[in-house]
Formats: sequence, C-alpha cells, structure tokens
Amino acid sequence: MIRVRFAPSPTGYLHLGNARTALFNYIFARHENGKLILRIEDTDKERSKKEYEEMLIDDLKWLGINWDEGPDIGGEYGPYRQSERTDIYYEYIEKLKDTGHIYKCYCTPEELEEERKKALAEGRPPRYSGKCRNLTKEEQEKLEKEGKTYVWRFRVPDDEVIEFEDLIKGVISINVNEFGDFVIVRSDGSPVYNFVVVIDDALMKITHVIRGEDHLSNTPKQILIYRALGFEIPKFAHLPIILGEDRSKLSKRHGAVSLRAFRDDGYVSEAMFNGLALLGWHPKGDSEVILPEEIIKEFDIKDVHNAPAVFDRAKLKWLNGVYIREILDLDDLTNRAIPFFENFGYKADFDYYKKVMQAIRDSLETLMDIEERAKPFFTNDFHYDEDAAKWLETEEGYKVIQAFYEKIKGLETITKDDFKKITKEIQKELKVKGKNLFMPIRVALTGKTSGVDIATLVEVIGIGRVKHRIERALEYFG
Repeated sequence: MIRVRFAPSPTGYLHLGNARTALFNYIFARHENGKLILRIEDTDKERSKKEYEEMLIDDLKWLGINWDEGPDIGGEYGPYRQSERTDIYYEYIEKLKDTGHIYKCYCTPEELEEERKKALAEGRPPRYSGKCRNLTKEEQEKLEKEGKTYVWRFRVPDDEVIEFEDLIKGVISINVNEFGDFVIVRSDGSPVYNFVVVIDDALMKITHVIRGEDHLSNTPKQILIYRALGFEIPKFAHLPIILGEDRSKLSKRHGAVSLRAFRDDGYVSEAMFNGLALLGWHPKGDSEVILPEEIIKEFDIKDVHNAPAVFDRAKLKWLNGVYIREILDLDDLTNRAIPFFENFGYKADFDYYKKVMQAIRDSLETLMDIEERAKPFFTNDFHYDEDAAKWLETEEGYKVIQAFYEKIKGLETITKDDFKKITKEIQKELKVKGKNLFMPIRVALTGKTSGVDIATLVEVIGIGRVKHRIERALEYFG
C-alpha cells in the first residue's frame, strides 16, 4: 500500500508552492490507489495558530483534495498533530542516546558563529567541528556544574557519501562532510524538524516522501536517522521550485501567492487544480485544459520535470475563464458565485442569480468580474458614461428611446422576442438602424456603450425595471 503525506505548518496562509506539493501528493496517491495522510506540524508554538490550521484544511478541501487519515478524521497511526506526539519523540531520543548515536554539545552560539566564519574564510563548508563529540562524562558534569546548557547532536559518520535515487532528479550523492554533526534536540529539550519528521514518517508507514526541492539538503540527515533507528527508508521525490515570470523565486512581489488569495479573487477550484498540476508536469498531448479526474488518470511522478516551474498568472486566468464559461454546470457555477454577488451588494434569489450568470458567464474570467458585469442587472440608478451620454444628447437618439417607451409602457412582461419585435417596428417608423437604433436603448438601460446583450437584459430584469430606466433617461436627457 502506497502511503504519502502532506505535512504543513499552520503558521500562515497556504502558499502556492505548498498547495502544489499537497496536490502532487494527492494525485500520486489517487493514481496509485494509495493513501494520503494529512499531518499538522505545529511544534512552532509561537507561530502556529488553530485558525491557520482550520483555514488550511478548508483551503485543501476547496481545492478538491481529500485525505484518508488526518487530525480532523483520525486514523490508525495518529495522533496527526506533532504537538500531540511529544512522548513518542522522547522515546526515540532515548533510543539514540542508548546506542550512542547522539551526544551533548555545550558550544555557545558565539563559538559556533566563530567556527562558521573561520570555515567560510578558509573556503570550507560551514559545519560543526565536533568539538564536544568525545567529551568524557566527567568533562560533561563539570560543564553542567558551571551552568552550561547543551543540545543533543547526531554523530555523523566521517567521510561517508549518502546516495539515494530521487524519483524526479535521479541519483543524488551528498558527502556528509558538507554538513557534519547536526542538532537533534534543542537546549530547551524540544526535538528539531529533521528528527521528528523521520519518526512521524516511519511510524505512519509513509512509503513515498514527495516535497519541494528546498528539502533536498535535509534528506541525507534524515536517511542517517532512519538507519540509526532501524527504520525502512522511504522513496523520495523532490519537486522543482516555482518561479515567477521574471524567473526569480515566486514571492509576494509577484502578486498574490496564497491559495486563499486566488480563491478570494474569484478563481474556481478546478482551474486552480488544473493550473497547479501543470507546474512541473504535463500529460501527453497539447491540451492545457485537463479535468482533475483526467489528471489523476494520466499522472506519473517520473514525468515531473526536474527544471524549475514558471508560474504564469495570465495562463491561470485564461484557464479559469474556460472553466467558468465552458465547463462548470450553471447551477454549480451560480452557487459558487452567490457569495460574490452578495459581497457586491447584489441581492436576489437563486433563480434570478442563475439567469444573470447565464447572461454574463461568457464575459467572465474570474468571479470578481461579476461586480462590473452584473451591475446592469441590479443597479437602476447608475451614472451615464460621458461617451455613452452622447447617444442620448442627439435628437435622433432621444426619439429612439421615446419611441421605445411608447411601445413598452402598456406591457406587463417583456421577452427577448418582444424586444426584437419592438426594435424592428422602431426601425421602420424612424428609418433608423444599427448603432443609431440600439445604442440609445443600451445607454438608457445601462449607462454604457458596451456590455451584456440588451435583449437578454430586458428579459432578465423585467418590464418594471425597463420602464423605470427608460423614464429616468427621458427625464435626464429631456
């Protein structure tokens, strides 16, 4: 049974890079009929917050990711929050002490900084010298009587080359001399990331660790811990970093980079799923629009590119527009759009929202576009754009809306067909056609020279609103 995990820290919004990591773990698990585990790494007590954990879970579910074990649903290998696993970690720290794999280090931060500067000046990798590696019990007791605090360091074997096959990058070889003995337990007694992640992954039976390549330098240290404790070593796959369009690492200066920000900006989950999946991977064929179920079917971790992935914001917006205009079911799309309608102050029932969405969906790229595109369906007392007003400041334009009003004032309903019939009659009577016929009516009904199909608009907003707007225009320009 293939088992993968996504293990975020609840210290802020879910970054696109972490969302992509979660997505690739999910796609891989589902493609292989395996299991995805959600584990919360909340040992940073100062920065970890419950509301971030809740938001993170909500954003993952919104993206279409579901898991088989986690803090919200439990599972056989819990608990699934690191803060609830402290006793487990200390049990394995004791095992490393008993086997001599770790030792006490009393070096101060100042001493370590001096070592680092010296190594850099001599052109060597900045690594711990091993100064406390062979202290006797007596020497340790003496230092502790002097009030010296200590950390526990892992005893790294000298001159060994750690080699492993990365499922994306191929064979990786790293000499342990590049990093030396590393800290396992801090001076306050808390275990560090590289240690607890190994314990968690081993005890949760994780078979494949899929994560960002910024973790690549951690892998040899973790392999050493796996070996020391007699755990089976999982397979590793390190995803390429994500770059902005300027080829620098994706950051806030490139605009919104959290999943929540794109969600709030009116992106739909399927487009985000599609767009994130294409950051470093592409199925056979040229299509950019690939539904989630198709992505899961086609995915192979070995097809993930080793080169950095470039995040193309314009491409994602285009994808989002395709999903809104062509793919999503109208009822489903309407339900997703309702919070945006309400946020913009557009109040109505579901059926009315649905009619508006049907009328405007072809002009939307994101659901935020609803604010402007839906305005003619909700706002009666609008401003007339300067260019638009010119169409009603002429005698001909004013006569068109006068004629239009005469034909609708006795109606109790109006349809698209009614509108077409009425405009044909006006065309014959006033000998006016094209823009000279339709533009005055559009401006009177919307205040603008472009936008939604006018026949559709009059049918959706109904005869009462049509009359009100035409009367308002006649009074304004009369």
